[in-house]
Amino acid sequence: MTYKITALPGDGIGPEILKGSIEILETLSKKFQFEYDLVTKDFGGIAIDKHGEPLPPDTLEACRNSDAILLGAVGGPKWTNPKNRPEHGLLGIRKALNLFANIRPTIVTESTAHLSPLKESIVKDTDFIIVRELTGGLYFGEPKYFNDDQAVDTLTYTTDEITRIAHIAFKLASKRNKVVTSVDKENVLSSSKLWRQTLEQVSKEYPDVTLNHLLVDACSMHLITNPKQFDVIVTENLFGDILSDEASVIPGSLGLSPSASFGENGPSLYEPIHGSAPDIAGQNKANPSGMLLSLAMCIRESLHQPECAQHLEDIVFNTIKNGIATKDLGGNNSTSEVFEAIKQSI
Repeated sequence: MTYKITALPGDGIGPEILKGSIEILETLSKKFQFEYDLVTKDFGGIAIDKHGEPLPPDTLEACRNSDAILLGAVGGPKWTNPKNRPEHGLLGIRKALNLFANIRPTIVTESTAHLSPLKESIVKDTDFIIVRELTGGLYFGEPKYFNDDQAVDTLTYTTDEITRIAHIAFKLASKRNKVVTSVDKENVLSSSKLWRQTLEQVSKEYPDVTLNHLLVDACSMHLITNPKQFDVIVTENLFGDILSDEASVIPGSLGLSPSASFGENGPSLYEPIHGSAPDIAGQNKANPSGMLLSLAMCIRESLHQPECAQHLEDIVFNTIKNGIATKDLGGNNSTSEVFEAIKQSI
């Protein structure tokens, strides 16, 4: 089988980290003997410059016809029009492809524990996943408007939206340590009351998985004081956005965190969470680890090559352990040097 992949380099450091990762994919495909076709499309700020919109129809069509989408990064200070920002492309592609489940692993290995701003004793052996609902809540609720005197955002969820993301979390937990922590603001928000009620109902279908509840403010504290207590965290869109960014500093660098977004059918999207970092774009300084670990998720989930995915993950962490790393990880290597070291290890 030949897999179809759409590459969206995007803006800032996106093109350089994606280019190197695609070269790694080519090397891996030869070693593990799988085939793929790859097309590259404009997305984000570069698409605004070329096409007047962040998600051109041609780009969306290519994504629809793919097995997987690899995204570098979008955004930057160049694009400030509040009605036509690169980030609108992200919201658009999530909605158009119904990418309702965002999966963000947080892993702290022995070789990276010393990089954390927290004590090594707190973070070492941390291994949890945040499951974020991605197409509902405040980011998509209507009505939504903004003027000089008033702004309105609407937070709305349905039982069906909550149920489907809950199943994702419980299925993940059933293959791990069998604990789901649901995060809400049930003491204040009506949407959170529905969220908690629905999670309780879904949990009855997974009797071997323990369900815990935490208010979002309490969870934000527990992530810092005792991250090892978590297995799978599931939460709504806004809370998930904030908590997953908080969790990303636990390993010591934004550049270490991968991400995947899944729908019920169709392609999945894989991207690092670090953003476009325009201040270092084109300087060969970007940490490619998050993009490479996102590629590993793609290889495992969409290309169905688990052995290859594990091989890439092991190489990424071993490369860091051996001191070959960019500045944010305490090393002195360039982006291209890290890619070359990983390629030689394959």
